[in-house]
Amino acid sequence: MARPEAGDVVSFGYFLVPNAADPLVETARLAESLGLEYVGIQDHPYQRRFVDTLVLSSAILTATSSLRVFPDVACLPLRPPGVLAKAAASLDVLSGGRFELGLGAGAFWDAIEGYGGARRSPGEALAALGEAVEVIRLLWSGDRGLRFEGSHYHLRGMHSGPLPAHDIGIWIGAYGPRALALTGRVADGWVPSVSAQVVGRLPELNDRVDAGAADAGRDPSAVKRVYNVGGTITGGASEGYLDGPPSQWVDELSALVTDHRADVLVFGGPVDQLRTFAEEVAPAVRAATSP
Repeated sequence: MARPEAGDVVSFGYFLVPNAADPLVETARLAESLGLEYVGIQDHPYQRRFVDTLVLSSAILTATSSLRVFPDVACLPLRPPGVLAKAAASLDVLSGGRFELGLGAGAFWDAIEGYGGARRSPGEALAALGEAVEVIRLLWSGDRGLRFEGSHYHLRGMHSGPLPAHDIGIWIGAYGPRALALTGRVADGWVPSVSAQVVGRLPELNDRVDAGAADAGRDPSAVKRVYNVGGTITGGASEGYLDGPPSQWVDELSALVTDHRADVLVFGGPVDQLRTFAEEVAPAVRAATSP
């Protein structure tokens, strides 16, 4: 399917690993000062070296004025959807509408179970993800006396609130066929990490998201494509996909926009390459792909 002619230009962000020893808030401020629109924050609560992703989101939103922040992606098995909905809405209210919710079904199950979460089969994890989206949306609805009965989550007579300051997007990180179909049916965005192995499969993966949307009577273009693009910007010859000079990055990222419908490109390279990405790569991609 061709990229929708919505008249929008691609946005750019930085993928932040929440290592407690790093200058995390300062890095986010740098990203904002360089003109990037988003910071996506990895979420692995069981990782001892990491600060909590939602707490860091609050600190970054407080320290910036235009930057949009999202967990990339939140570990659902360790974050109950009712509490996650409350946290997301609170961050959105306090920031004036600058929070989005990246959401994942879970991975690294030994660590999740060791940290107190429930180990789930792939089918259980997918079912829980679908239920969680319903619960979260109900808790952002403004309605009272909410009721939901699922196999994994429930609401029994609860009231929603506070209401988010804007329509928070739920962006799902997914790769499997059923998870991609679910993303198309219920999500506002899809968040894959694009590698040399994944880029060749993007037509198929996008088609699965689109089919899920169509089955639900939705416009497939309503599902934002948010691509994590990790790699290395070098000063020399290409060493592979997203591993080469700025000109190579411009060509390969432009193809993600024109051929694979990227709406947001989140740079996952070393922080010392952030300025090069923001000042050399991003403007050239935007110029090459603007309607």
